Amino acid sequence: MRNLSLSEFSDRVCEIMPVISREFYKKQTSQFYRMKITTPQFVVLEILGREGESRMTDLAGIINVSTAAMTGIVDRLVRDRYVARASDPDDRRITKVGLTTRGARAVKSIIDERKRIFSRIFGVLSGDEREEYLKILISVRDRLKERGSGS
Repeated sequence: MRNLSLSEFSDRVCEIMPVISREFYKKQTSQFYRMKITTPQFVVLEILGREGESRMTDLAGIINVSTAAMTGIVDRLVRDRYVARASDPDDRRITKVGLTTRGARAVKSIIDERKRIFSRIFGVLSGDEREEYLKILISVRDRLKERGSGS
């Protein structure tokens, strides 16, 4: 394949990525539907699974929503027993949220299914192709992190 200009590359990625994304989200969304959670709710569950107990304001900042919107997301997760909410004993103005056992099981289940979906999608590639793709993703991620920390 010849060297593409950045514009040509962007055009091709804009054609290809929606096909891959649609396949992934179609399968992921059906699991969310079965579990009766929304994508923003799962994002919060996933953050809590990775980071542990977090402050409501921190969660709102991470997913770029207002604290009022985060309150609505967390209210539904509390109602469905995926998370528990507690006041900080040192500062009652601070509300912390953490996964319940049910929430931790839900996160594990969704992540396991996500891995199966990726295996099916990328199983059409050879091992060498998957390795090269992973190297590129890691390179992009690392460069984005460098940019983010320098801003």
